[in-house]
Amino acid sequence: MLINMIKNGFIVFEKPRRVVIKYRDLPKPSGKQILVKTSMTLISTGTELTVLSGDFPPKSAWAEYGKYPFIPGYSNVGIVVEKGREVKDIDIGDRVASTAPHSQYALISSKDVVKIPDKVSDEEAVFHTIAIIVMNSVRLARISLGDCVIVMGVGLLGQFAIIFSKLCGGFPIIAVDLSEKRLRLAKISGATKTIIGNNIYDKIYELTDGRFADIVFEVTGNPKVIPKAIRLLRPLGKFIVLSSPRGPTLLDFHDEVNRPSRIIIGTHNSSHPLYETPYNPWTMKRNRELFFKLLENKIIDVKHLITHRYWWMDADKAYSMLLKNRTQAMGVILDFKK
Repeated sequence: MLINMIKNGFIVFEKPRRVVIKYRDLPKPSGKQILVKTSMTLISTGTELTVLSGDFPPKSAWAEYGKYPFIPGYSNVGIVVEKGREVKDIDIGDRVASTAPHSQYALISSKDVVKIPDKVSDEEAVFHTIAIIVMNSVRLARISLGDCVIVMGVGLLGQFAIIFSKLCGGFPIIAVDLSEKRLRLAKISGATKTIIGNNIYDKIYELTDGRFADIVFEVTGNPKVIPKAIRLLRPLGKFIVLSSPRGPTLLDFHDEVNRPSRIIIGTHNSSHPLYETPYNPWTMKRNRELFFKLLENKIIDVKHLITHRYWWMDADKAYSMLLKNRTQAMGVILDFKK
């Protein structure tokens, strides 16, 4: 087929703050593989900017993950253009979501994609990986009806923490950030109160009638914020680490954790179960399917989170904008359809 003669373009971080496009031969699917032509991808502003900036300690998990050259991207929407002989449940022409990177084409196992319903647009679906990261975190938080939820940092992950906390019955939901633009979007996402600034202890005391929060989501990624954020919890409250902090945190575990019996829960995306079990049936695939059903049935909305669109070959401009001031952007989409 002619398609096998095409060079596949993809984005690469060659070194800190250097974004380039490279090409390699387009692979042909075999067995249970499918070939997907990318329609659009979403920049994960937290993960990708951390790697691109090189702003992480040496010998850390970040340093191990973000080795250069680095191929970014894990929220891809595209169309199946070819498939292996053993693929039975996916047809050529199907729209699918996957964790493929920012590339024109992607060769993927058919079991690792989810079909996108007709009523869900590409621009809605492209948030799928960000959504399931937060869905997993919210499940582990075990939010109960009427739980006071504080979301510290309302970038993309924080916006979805608000959306899903509200869906689970969290109330009030208090959004905290340094950006007025982000906080305006947080109100649309479902926050009942917003606070701008660093010194917020007294404000939280007042808003909660002195009870403080049942649950705090840490989504800033700033190690220095964590000790302050934990103090916003009531005794036995839950501190949910949704971000991937970029460095060590100094914390008095006796005064801030042990004595008030607060609970710290790490909720990295890798804690998704690989297979459905009676104890936890919510795999990445099932969470993606649920995300699409919520969109399809108009139970949640994400369109207000789209702030920027770039032609994929102008990705360097997108990353440059984000490196200068990421607080002015939320959902940054790379378009591959021109």
